[in-house]
Amino acid sequence: MRFRHPDGSTVHLAYCTNVHPAETLDGVLAQLRDHCEPVRKRLGRDRLGIGLWLAKDAAHALVTDPSALRGLRTELDLRGLEVVTLNGFPYEGFGAEEVKYRVYKPDWADPERLEHTTALARVLAGLLPDDVTEGTISTLPLAWRTVYDDSRAARAHAALTTLAERLDALEELTGRSIRIGLEPEPGCTVETTADAIAPLTAIGHPRIGVCVDTCHLATSFEDPRTALDALAAAGVPVVKSQLSAALHAEHPHLPEVREALAAFDEPRFLHQTRTLTAAGLRGTDDLGEAVKEDALPDASPWRAHFHVPLHAAPDAPLTSTLPVLKDTLTRLVGGPHPLTSHLEVETYTWQALPPELRPRARAQLADGIAAELTLARDLLTDLGLKELP
Repeated sequence: MRFRHPDGSTVHLAYCTNVHPAETLDGVLAQLRDHCEPVRKRLGRDRLGIGLWLAKDAAHALVTDPSALRGLRTELDLRGLEVVTLNGFPYEGFGAEEVKYRVYKPDWADPERLEHTTALARVLAGLLPDDVTEGTISTLPLAWRTVYDDSRAARAHAALTTLAERLDALEELTGRSIRIGLEPEPGCTVETTADAIAPLTAIGHPRIGVCVDTCHLATSFEDPRTALDALAAAGVPVVKSQLSAALHAEHPHLPEVREALAAFDEPRFLHQTRTLTAAGLRGTDDLGEAVKEDALPDASPWRAHFHVPLHAAPDAPLTSTLPVLKDTLTRLVGGPHPLTSHLEVETYTWQALPPELRPRARAQLADGIAAELTLARDLLTDLGLKELP
């Protein structure tokens, strides 16, 4: 979906396909048929943006076979879909029964991460619509914190510097500008937007910036305006933003709140949980640790890294951080000029919701994704952006 900002520029809205697990190119093509096109039709749009997640094997197939890349581009066109952004964070296995810490491997100190992201950039340059010259890719925020030392930091810095050089060369070759955004996430080396400033200013290349995920921002109790203003002051670009909402518990000391939170403790994804105390941010790596082991102070609200559907906040006594998303979006695109042109709804946890909340069929999932995009569209138009055909 495209929108015209009051300044005349175009803002793109997509939804991320990591909600539809697929490791191979055939699986990606099936996603377009079974999920993406039905969502587009529900919205009554001739064109729908999708943020593709391409696992290692799918990306390799596309970058090594020009006919496969042309075939994917043709399939996108036939189904009324377009791609201006990729989710390059998960490397493989995102549809596995247990993902947890595996999603952070390989990290930016490992050569596989550089090669995979380079492949994604080459693929994206070939998938961009004819009238679009800029693409974006979100990626791992360097590494999970416990495996990162000075040696690995130096390798990560060198890898990102090499990537920037490759992206420069790619633009010279194709005329397409591809930018990469580190996506701050709780528990990682770059947990907050503030953590991103030092490593990105050290790299000092405009192609390498930040992907602001509004669930992660909220989970870390960051104030959107403060965070975005600090990035701007440091000259760190917001490459893209993922529109998502975290799980919020206002009164975690109450037994009924603990019981409600426990329903979201599931074995597939990591749900980092945080609370803001007078002494600073406190947290656990997963929701179960907080709920069952009393590992967090409970005098202040808790937030958990669980991407809940934007349009349907959990029932009381829980809610979502949708207000943080709204505040972030206002700062990103509500001013005289947009701070980013690529927005992506990213709720990948539909099948990880408590059983009674999960979609039971493809049609229900498509309905839910369409409802999320409708909410995002309405937020954008309320900010003065005009939806384009």
